[in-house]
Amino acid sequence: MRGWIFKVVITWMTLGTVQGVFAQDIEAGRKKAEVCVACHGQNGNSKVTQFPILAGQTSRYLYLQLKDFKEGRRIEPATEPFIKNLSREDMFDLSAFFAAQKPVSNGFTPDPAKVARGRAKADETLCTMCHLGGFLGQNEIPRVAGQHYEYTVKQMRNFKTGKRTNDAGNMASVAKTLSDRDIEDLAHYLSSLY
Repeated sequence: MRGWIFKVVITWMTLGTVQGVFAQDIEAGRKKAEVCVACHGQNGNSKVTQFPILAGQTSRYLYLQLKDFKEGRRIEPATEPFIKNLSREDMFDLSAFFAAQKPVSNGFTPDPAKVARGRAKADETLCTMCHLGGFLGQNEIPRVAGQHYEYTVKQMRNFKTGKRTNDAGNMASVAKTLSDRDIEDLAHYLSSLY
């Protein structure tokens, strides 16, 4: 019995140490994110509308996107030089840092008629089933509330055309049902949420 307890304690301690190696470190992520500021803004609040706001994004989603960029499942030439040498630990740390930041207003002035149509389309296509109420995201589903209009339109179009495929097919199947007007309306609606 005593030998069994000793093995359990040693195994637990070893697992704790191994898991600790890959623990998310927000402060380490803060330092590593210094190179991200040019495109993604201070604390992940991008002012450049072609680049996503990372502040407040779900940590799991951020990690998976970094991994997909690194492994070539998602392509964006501007990110490649910054991501290609990231370790798994770097990706965990960056994800933790950006997830812990508070998003600020994107400064977008939405068209009220498009917002209303976008809200109706979001209800019709059941967007909150994955993105949750308030569009705050969950696990590997991104926060899309308050995201830049231009970035949102680009991503929905990329899913619709098959240029972006690094999901389980859910966004692609929804995006294929959307007209260009639907995409613009949804982007106005999502960008208006804060």
